[in-house]
Amino acid sequence: MLNLVLFGPPGAGKGTQSEKLIDKYKLVHLSTGDLLRSEIKAGTELGLRAKSLMDQGLLVPDEVVIGMIDNKLKENKEAAGFIFDGFPRTVKQAEALDTLLEENGTAISAMVALEVEAEELTRRLLERGKTSGRPDDQNEELIRKRVQEYNDKTLPVANYYQNQGKYSSIYGIGAIEAIFEKICTAIERATI
Repeated sequence: MLNLVLFGPPGAGKGTQSEKLIDKYKLVHLSTGDLLRSEIKAGTELGLRAKSLMDQGLLVPDEVVIGMIDNKLKENKEAAGFIFDGFPRTVKQAEALDTLLEENGTAISAMVALEVEAEELTRRLLERGKTSGRPDDQNEELIRKRVQEYNDKTLPVANYYQNQGKYSSIYGIGAIEAIFEKICTAIERATI
């Protein structure tokens, strides 16, 4: 089973590359945002708990998110693998994910980080903001804050996977296909 963590700051190209990886490797996409929305819509116990917290402006605790991921793993036992998008964001979440995957007889195969300079990220997000309708893609100050938040909080997670020998850094500027090929090479190297 191929389980990937795809990392990168906002605007690095994760969405574009995710779609290509899902298609090539037949992976199930696990986005924590999508999971939360679908559990809430389905009215599950975890979804109702998450909605109650979100309605109060509180963050959904790790154990709720891990529970949702566990549900998705169990629903997709025959999957070729999973791609984790937006999770884990902290070392504590990475450790919880490792434990959960181990309980399900699998593990993270590789963590791929798309590296793009802050100025390029800002340019890309402002451009995306012209069509996305997302207010956080239209405000340069907010964009810089989001990128800084990513850099501050996710570096320890990269180190966590690097210590396991599962981390690969890919320069995320250039032709989409060329970046995709580099990602595939990194995945194949990590899974040999």
